Amino acid sequence: MAKTLFALIIALCLAFPVAAAQSKTEPKKPAKPAWTELTAVQRQVLAPLSGEWESLDTVRRKKWVAIADRYPKMKPREQQRLQERMKAWAALTPEQRRVAREKYQTVKKLPPEKRQDVRLKWQQYQKSLATQDETLGQALSPAESPASAN
Repeated sequence: MAKTLFALIIALCLAFPVAAAQSKTEPKKPAKPAWTELTAVQRQVLAPLSGEWESLDTVRRKKWVAIADRYPKMKPREQQRLQERMKAWAALTPEQRRVAREKYQTVKKLPPEKRQDVRLKWQQYQKSLATQDETLGQALSPAESPASAN
């Protein structure tokens, strides 16, 4: 019994430093590129994301930088749409972003015909929203319209 207990104590003494060494993690490298490392044009394009840039990982930062690099080649309408979407994305909570990413991955895995169905339903939904906005705008008097509040 004493030999078994002694062997167990020795094994634990030898195993503990190994387990402790394995549990240590290397210091996390800062994500790249830093906001200050971006060009002036990249910072201007990515301005809606400036407040959260430090929380983005390297992979996401590089994706946004690639988008910013393509930005000057985009048509004005595409540039405007990108800016609007970046602002909307920046306004989402982390939970809302997580849900959006999950939905995107789910739709991405659908067969092409199912994706087309989802796209058509989304377009119909967008049209119905536009129609509702027009109806609401017509129902309000000029003094009540949101545009006159500015």
